[in-house]
Amino acid sequence: METLEYTLESEQQFWDELDDIVSAKCPSHQLIDNALRSYLHFTTNFKDEYLHSEYDVARCSQKLLQSELFEANKEYVRTQIVYSLMQEDEPASIHVIASFLVFDGKENETTFEMMNTEGCFPRLIELIKLGKRDDARLHRLLLELLYEMSRGQRISIEDLACVDDDFVVCLFNIIEELSDDVDDPYHYPVIRVLLVLNEQWMVAATASPTESHPTPHRLTNRVIKLLSLHGSSYMTFGENIILLLNRETETSLQLLILKLLYLLFTTRATYEYFYTNDLRVLLDVIIRNLLDLPNELISLRHTYLRVLYPLLAHTQLHQPPHYKRDEIVKVLSILGSSANAHWEPADETTLRLVNRVSQIAWLRDEDISEGEVARKLLGISLSPTDTASSISVVDVAAVMEKPGVQTPSRKTDFERDVHDHDEDSPKSEGELVVEVKKKPPPPVVRSRRHAPPPIPPSIQVNGIKKLPPKTPPRRRTRLKPMASAGNLESEAAEETDN
Repeated sequence: METLEYTLESEQQFWDELDDIVSAKCPSHQLIDNALRSYLHFTTNFKDEYLHSEYDVARCSQKLLQSELFEANKEYVRTQIVYSLMQEDEPASIHVIASFLVFDGKENETTFEMMNTEGCFPRLIELIKLGKRDDARLHRLLLELLYEMSRGQRISIEDLACVDDDFVVCLFNIIEELSDDVDDPYHYPVIRVLLVLNEQWMVAATASPTESHPTPHRLTNRVIKLLSLHGSSYMTFGENIILLLNRETETSLQLLILKLLYLLFTTRATYEYFYTNDLRVLLDVIIRNLLDLPNELISLRHTYLRVLYPLLAHTQLHQPPHYKRDEIVKVLSILGSSANAHWEPADETTLRLVNRVSQIAWLRDEDISEGEVARKLLGISLSPTDTASSISVVDVAAVMEKPGVQTPSRKTDFERDVHDHDEDSPKSEGELVVEVKKKPPPPVVRSRRHAPPPIPPSIQVNGIKKLPPKTPPRRRTRLKPMASAGNLESEAAEETDN
């Protein structure tokens, strides 16, 4: 096909020409190929001139996704775009291709499945390595595409083997470089890729042999390995995953974080990876979420409980002073009690997990009001009648949820039911109706590590302006000596067996 050369005079002309390209009638595969080549050639040539933002690149993708060309030939167009990702080397073209695949894959799981089948996982690892951060927008987009295609399906052992230590170290270093700005757009995609890689290694390690892989060779979980050996160099990552769990409402991402936390708290070398203050924030988040989860989210509740046990038994939290001891005991009592106005009877697994946590030595023999805990943490009142009332890594790895599903809130549902009941209740004639303003929801648990201290005021001493002495830095928890690389695998195996 002869390549057409375009001369444009305005941005509007660029979009008009793009509309013409994707609107072409293509009754044959050859004509579809020609139209796709024109689309990529045209957008690539004018990317620097007219595609200045992610919005502009996304608009190009939507033009193709909403075109008659794509609607009439979805499977074929997807196949050709995936093949283009495997073969294309021009960064501008890769940017347009990756954007299309992200948007199409979020709406159609078959796109990510096709990418996995065609070997796009190693290709994306290669592109991310090569690109580094020379083009920040493209690098973030490739990280997003890798995350999206990996979180809903299993990646083969052969493909996972292409992820080496250097790749994971590069991602950790990006987070450390941006440690002063938790809202930097780089943080989120990088952390999510590390979380999904951890899950893939976790699933691969617990998978049963199949006909195609009768004796799968053992893969090293490089996220856990590097945090075990060099965790003190990557502390910002730990702070940020706790912050992310505090804010996150998507169930699948909560599970990704919990799976990593489970491995960190059950691997001896990473028992004390987190700062003590961050562990307290994490405990606050887990207590809040355990009480706030609706009854039907059993698997998510089980996962929180599976993480809670090693958090309380293995980390600095098992040392005095015991943080939130009263609240923990009574939350366990609530979760393991018989049915009441707000909780259904606990299932067998919940009772087993609650019992395991309650056997931790420093949690025993405590007596405070169960209703008071629920009232303080969720604003739910329990009547006196109401209040009277083998952990395995395989179980943690197996819990899954479809991407995009939001975790409902027990408190939100409770307030909605009360509101609906008040509206439906008949009002007697002449009755005075008093409007009560609803209190705003309690703020999310916030880590104190990110808030800078106030600037001390200046003072006058003998007419000379001085500043008061600086507050000494907070003492940090010292990490225990790390296990050697040779003992790491054996220790992890022992923890899993236990």
